[in-house]
Amino acid sequence: MFIDKAKLFVKAGKGGDGCLAFHREKYKPFGGPNGGNGGNGGDVIIKGDENFKTLLDLQRHPHYKAKEGDHGWGDNCYGRSAENLIIKVPLGTVVKKNDEIVADITKNNQEVVIAAGGRGGRGNAAFKTSRNTAPRVVEKGQPGEECTIELELKMIADVGIIGYPNAGKSTFLSKISSARPKIADYPFTTLAPNLGVVSFYDKSFVFADIPGLIDGASDGKGLGHDFLRHIERTKILLHIVDAFGYDKKNAYSTYVAINKELKSYSPKLAKKLQIIAINKMDMPDSEKALKLFKKNKKKVFLISALKGEGLKPLLTEIIKKIETVDVKEEAIQVKNVYYKYVPEFYINRINNTFEVTGKKLLDLVAMTNFGEEESARRFQNILKKIGVDQKLKEEGIKPGDTVKIGDFEFDYEE
Repeated sequence: MFIDKAKLFVKAGKGGDGCLAFHREKYKPFGGPNGGNGGNGGDVIIKGDENFKTLLDLQRHPHYKAKEGDHGWGDNCYGRSAENLIIKVPLGTVVKKNDEIVADITKNNQEVVIAAGGRGGRGNAAFKTSRNTAPRVVEKGQPGEECTIELELKMIADVGIIGYPNAGKSTFLSKISSARPKIADYPFTTLAPNLGVVSFYDKSFVFADIPGLIDGASDGKGLGHDFLRHIERTKILLHIVDAFGYDKKNAYSTYVAINKELKSYSPKLAKKLQIIAINKMDMPDSEKALKLFKKNKKKVFLISALKGEGLKPLLTEIIKKIETVDVKEEAIQVKNVYYKYVPEFYINRINNTFEVTGKKLLDLVAMTNFGEEESARRFQNILKKIGVDQKLKEEGIKPGDTVKIGDFEFDYEE
């Protein structure tokens, strides 16, 4: 089953907790702190794999969570970092995060980190100073990033076969390659794109049979809206035209209608190099279609996909045109990510409750061990240092009011 869209919920691994420990050895009463740091949580990575052709498995299993890092140990032993979670996708997959394209997977083994694992918490050995030689301060592991991503597959092929339903696209593909698409004489026999590898004169190239387009395809009618995106990846287009037209339209009218839909969907797509082949020329009265195209000064190739006639000159022309296309123009442009200043925190007041939010602050709460008095004092000192106390006073907080940060609530005191 061909699936070209999937939405995934991913969560990177939490970092391991730092260790609170002191060196204990006979005759060394002041051994000092030796708690090690926790390991980093695993990243969630999207990786291109040429052996994958569909997003079906990902759509069936939309939830992914990387493993957590191991906790630190005494004797300055660090916890082991977790392995990264790799999600394999077909080549041609576009990755979107927050409605923005963050990656375009076009090469085998190409990787992109979509959610970063949390940093391992520091053990008390890391907090030793000349003024505090025996700290009881440790950090818990940092939470891993979590997000929803959208995957959209745009098939990578050298030639995209387009045309109205029943024009003979699938029959043509079955004649020139080992692909065996479903073929019948009713509209929309092909419900998903088919790929076929063609070997001709010691050259190999890939054809993609795109499901039949109709009027209004660019607006979502028929199957066109779902599969027009796959044509964007092709180097050139092969437009197969039924010599007898479709739905009371003559052959040239169907050709014009399809190109109108391409232009409506994407002006860039309409400018893509296109080769025209008139099919079913073995049938009586098929010459009428040729006259229509000659009248409009269009170069065409005459074929019979069913009998395999006229295919050699057509394939020769396709090879010649493919070599003239600059592949670099086909890649989707991914926006550059620039550093953007994000305020440390925000304060939202609801009656006597002051909710403080901000990623760094939420991470600080999650990583603070409130069971240790020294760790709690460090947390309070950081709040003062970054200006949370001052901002709360400006917002009108009074002793006894509630301060909420993440899942924790505190009673405010001067």
